[in-house]
Amino acid sequence: MCLAVPGKVLDVEDRDGTRMATVDFGGVVKEVCLEYLPDLKPGEYAIVHVGFALQRLDEESAKRTLELFETLGMLQEEFGDPWEAAEAAGRAGQEQDNVPGEVRP
Repeated sequence: MCLAVPGKVLDVEDRDGTRMATVDFGGVVKEVCLEYLPDLKPGEYAIVHVGFALQRLDEESAKRTLELFETLGMLQEEFGDPWEAAEAAGRAGQEQDNVPGEVRP
């Protein structure tokens, strides 16, 4: 699933003519393009989708949404470590291979 997630702008800079920001999504920090919101400043919040800040958001709404996403496990789903997910899937497959009394092709 691909979510639009609220994040807090930590830092803004120009990179090769493109405004970019370092954004904190409840503990996960990512680089985000600010071309749609070029006047966004550090300390402000924005809704981010596929690496682009799309809409400014107030702090209270952002924090409430991040808490809800955290509770539902959606932040881990969206930002989880892909290597960690692959290892977990591999362990789950191994456990299925070791089910007593089950014959697998």
